[in-house]
Amino acid sequence: MWRDGDFRKLWAGQTASQLGEHACLVVLPLFAVLTLNAGAGQLGVLRAVGQAPILLLSLFVGAWVDRWRTRTVMVLTDIGRTMALGGAALAGLLGWLGLPALFVVAFAVGALSVFFDVAYQASLVRLVERDQLVRGNSALEGSRSAAQIGGPALGGALVSLLSAPVAAAAGALFFALSFLSIRRIRRTESVPARSGRPPRVWRRIHEGLRFVAREGALRAVCLASGAFQFSFAAMMTVYLLFLPRELHLSASTVGLALAATGPGALLGSMLAARLPGRFGYGTVLVSAAALGDGVFLCVPALSGSSPATVPALLAVSFLFGTGGQLVNVTVMAVRQAITPDPLQARAAATITFVGMGLTPLGSLLGGFLAETWGLRTSLLVTAAGMLLSPVVMALSPLGRLGRALPGPGEVPTDG
Repeated sequence: MWRDGDFRKLWAGQTASQLGEHACLVVLPLFAVLTLNAGAGQLGVLRAVGQAPILLLSLFVGAWVDRWRTRTVMVLTDIGRTMALGGAALAGLLGWLGLPALFVVAFAVGALSVFFDVAYQASLVRLVERDQLVRGNSALEGSRSAAQIGGPALGGALVSLLSAPVAAAAGALFFALSFLSIRRIRRTESVPARSGRPPRVWRRIHEGLRFVAREGALRAVCLASGAFQFSFAAMMTVYLLFLPRELHLSASTVGLALAATGPGALLGSMLAARLPGRFGYGTVLVSAAALGDGVFLCVPALSGSSPATVPALLAVSFLFGTGGQLVNVTVMAVRQAITPDPLQARAAATITFVGMGLTPLGSLLGGFLAETWGLRTSLLVTAAGMLLSPVVMALSPLGRLGRALPGPGEVPTDG
């Protein structure tokens, strides 16, 4: 299936890159909370700074990546993230790693990750045939699942047992490994031809926005993703405070609880290659989203003194990973199948912009709610907000998709 091993190189690089990214998602917040004694508002700001590039850059990145070789984009972003985290590790060893430095590192890594994520989504279409997209996405998302297994546990353990600088250095190492793998891809990409003077970037952005707005299924993806990501960002800000402060869990235990998402996501990746063809893409999307999002409603009832707390958190993370990965793989395959090749990066960037652009505000809201309403109440409210996502999908053309992957113009319309 994979010509000249190029997909295997992409897969290996993606695994290393995602492992570094998921380790950093735990390392930076835990360093802020446990070492710098950051409050809820400061943690919300730190997470918002790391997510702000999604809002600021996604549309521009999509317009640019459609005209670049995705291999080049991924290689350059891996170099940049290696340097950013390597600098953070050095600053930490010298005793300079405070909150201002964490803000700078979080923003830099977030900005470069926007480029990487848009590029790798577009790269698959340029490496495999259209009828292999589900299998290819399942493999890549399985890569991300493997990273989710080890990344949070590794990050939490390194912060707890060693130091934040060592944890940052580990993230830099994984980005360097990703660079070494992806740079070995040799297949010439089918980048759209550049004829004459290139259109202005705003015109290219508008073309991507117009295409997504015109496609009912993609509009629904944007709305459902926006509802989920906003609520999830708020919930995770509260959750990262709730686990160590309300349940009195150590950094390594927090990392273990979060890492259970990985095995669930691995299962979700395998199921995504089979379930849509058996039960229908719409049925799988709605059911998986309801399961994965709804399970967090159980968390506010937990108590740190109960022996069932950690097993319950592991089960919650596992089910969230399974449902979330089913949704991710299925949505990505649908988006890629109904999008013409010249618009792949712009469609991915537009959905990222609309779907995740509100995450900085969600993180700030989570910090505000935690300070004013308390951790348990805030966690319950924000977890309930995540259920808006399956509701949106159920009422949209996505919920009516059948067992066959649709092509351009083949998605049922609203009404």
